[in-house]
Amino acid sequence: MKVTTSGLIRSTGLVAILAAALFILVQIIHPPETVEAVASDGWAIVHYITFAMLALFVVGVVGIYARQAEQVGWLGLAGFVVLMLGLLLNIAGAAIETWVEPLLATSLPSFVGAFNAMVMGTPYDTDLGAIPMMWQVGSLAFMAGTLLFGVASLRANVLSRWASGVFAFGLVVGLPVASVIGNVRLAAIPISIGLAWLGYSLWSEGRMPATDATLDPATPRPDPVAAG
Repeated sequence: MKVTTSGLIRSTGLVAILAAALFILVQIIHPPETVEAVASDGWAIVHYITFAMLALFVVGVVGIYARQAEQVGWLGLAGFVVLMLGLLLNIAGAAIETWVEPLLATSLPSFVGAFNAMVMGTPYDTDLGAIPMMWQVGSLAFMAGTLLFGVASLRANVLSRWASGVFAFGLVVGLPVASVIGNVRLAAIPISIGLAWLGYSLWSEGRMPATDATLDPATPRPDPVAAG
């Protein structure tokens, strides 16, 4: 079976859908952010899934960007770079949660408690060195990246404009609402929907009729939702 560049790019849409599903799953099954929970098997499982989710998120976004790189222009490139920075710093944070925290749960519980408090945005009094700065930059870059990249995708009109809009504004709207509700993890749901929707929009291009599939892969296509 011949593998084409456009087919490979479309396949990353399925990766994006899987990343989005794991993103939501992690929020549902995540154990409490306590020192006791860090040493549990449930903590290890959830954070292995988180690590995999972030890696798949990177692959999915790379494919989504590759599909529309010319059309999204400098704004899309800026959003892509900032979003990649946010994802990579989140991967670094996930590595600490996955492999470092369990080792320190008994010997250095003050560090573990402070790190978990930092993640949840609650006060702590232990010096974590440069970690809070890394975490803050990663969080801000992730939010700014989704906004810029989503807006650029919305303007490009290559993939679903509805999906691009949800991806762009999912965190901007979802985070304040989740904070008011008292569960910041709920903010992951809108952005996950946007990612999955973009992934589906990308993947579904491979199911177009042959007359449409012969178009240049860089050619924008009408958004069926917007057209309706």
